[in-house]
Parts: sequence; structure tokens; C-alpha cells
Amino acid sequence: MKEIGPDPAKASTLAGVMTWDPTARRRTFLSLCLLPSLLVLLLVLVYPLFYNVLLSLSDANINRIREWKITGFSQYVLIFQEPKFWVTFARTVIWTVVSTYAQVIIGVTLAVVLHQRFIRGQSAWRVLLLLPWAMPQYIAALTWRSMFQGEAGAVNALLGGLFGLPPMEWLTSPFEAFVAVTLVNVWMGFPFMMVIALAGLRTIPNSVYEAARLDKASPWIQFSKLTAPLLRSVMLPATALGIVWNFNNLNVIWLFTNGGEPGDSTHILVSYVYKAAFTYSRYGWAAALSVVIFIILFIFVQTFLRVGRQNTERPYF
Repeated sequence: MKEIGPDPAKASTLAGVMTWDPTARRRTFLSLCLLPSLLVLLLVLVYPLFYNVLLSLSDANINRIREWKITGFSQYVLIFQEPKFWVTFARTVIWTVVSTYAQVIIGVTLAVVLHQRFIRGQSAWRVLLLLPWAMPQYIAALTWRSMFQGEAGAVNALLGGLFGLPPMEWLTSPFEAFVAVTLVNVWMGFPFMMVIALAGLRTIPNSVYEAARLDKASPWIQFSKLTAPLLRSVMLPATALGIVWNFNNLNVIWLFTNGGEPGDSTHILVSYVYKAAFTYSRYGWAAALSVVIFIILFIFVQTFLRVGRQNTERPYF
């Protein structure tokens, strides 16, 4: 009769599992947990990015949606040969720099004011000032568009009542329309910078300001020599995020100017590529322009971060 006992092969496998390095088991478990997220990223990020780059090398348009073929870098050449690209690029740089700079200045200023002890009702003021950021962009953009209407708009009525100015054509003049949408974008973005600055101010110990007051430093000296330098490390990544958001802020431009009106004169790059793809059906050209936008934004942000880190490493005094 055959003797029943443990299988040597199974026993060896079980012993190997039991003596498996706990760190290796933990890494394997975490890898299995991350696998679904990686698959989702592969489907919604990597594949569309690869397909967009492939489409940018093709002649795809409304007449060749399925029968397009690879034509090399011809679409990129067409982009840089088109004068409207350079005009829109310059407008995008102005839009991004002005919007981000104004949002940071207003946000930091309001944060410093709200951080003062003598300000009453700080919580109520913070909630009130957060409304532009919390409000959906769709509602805010359309509301501001109605306020910037001709003679019936609230903005013209206010300017006429306070300063006696004649009604301005905010939505039908290219320059005025771009100024108006920039102001709206600044209004919608400064609360984020204010919140980040408030969080940074809470990390600065009061003893620093007490020592400055003992040295009879003026409020401006305290801000320029203490507050501003100590906020650099907090505001640098926030400003970088602001650059990315403003550069890619399609919603405000598209909704406020009704698709780049008047006459496509208020477009930035992201709104122009959207219109080129879904209005003019220039799919290959739009895909190539989107790749160019990504490269421009990447270089812009990396340059800003490099310069910002160099300034942060400098001594404060």
C-alpha cells in the first residue's frame, strides 16, 4: 500500500512562498493595485497622445477622415508659414503673462491684508473672495459676457455713471474684447493664488515679524524683505500651475468671445486649434498645432521653474 504524505514539490513551493521577502511581497501587491490605474492611463492618455502625434503627420481633413495617409512634417511646415499662427502665439503669450502676473499680485495682496489681525470677519471675507474661483466657468463667462454688452451692459453703465465715459464696444472691437476677456480671466483666477498665499503666510513664524518691528522696519520693508522672499517656495509651483491653466484656458475665451469673435481676433492657441479641428475640419493641421502647443508650454514652464529656483536659492538679505 502506497504511503500518503506531503507532496515534496508542493511543500517546496509553499516553503518558498513563506520565506519570500516581505518587501518583495509588498511591492508585488502594490503593483497589482496600481495595474488598473495604469491600464486606464494607457487608454485615456498614452493612446490618444500617440494617435494625435500620428495624426499630425498625416493629411487628415473633412474629405479624408478614414483614408488619410502619412505625409511627414508638411503640416508643421504649414503652421509656421501661416502668419495667423504668429499673431495668435503673441496674443497667447500676452494673455498668459498678464493673467498670471495679475492673479499672483492680486492674490498675494489680498492674502497679506486678510492675514492681518485687525481685519474683522476674516472667514466671511475669504468665503466671499473665493466665489469667483468656486463658480463654474460656464456660468461666470456667460454672466460677464452679458455685463460687457453695449449700452445695456452693467460695465458700461458703471463706467458712465462714475466717470462719464461713453459706451464702449467691448464685444465687437478686437482690442476691447481681448482686454475684457483678460479681465474676466484674472477675476476668475486670483482666488486660487490668494488661498495658496494664505497657506504660505501661516507657515511664517510671528517671531520673524516681531524682530523686524523691534528693528523699526516699515511695513513695506517687512513685506519686501521677509514676506515676499519667504513666500517664494510656495508661490513658485502655484505660479507654474497658473501658467499652465491660463495657457490652456479654452473655456473663458470660447464662451466669453463666442468662439473667438470678432473675426477670430481674440483666439489664443488652444481655442484656435479647437476651432481649426471642429469648425474648419483641418484635423491633421490641428493635431500638429496641438503638438506645437505642448512643446511651447513645456519649454515655457521649464524655463520659468529654472529661473524661479535660481532666484529662490539666492540669499534673502
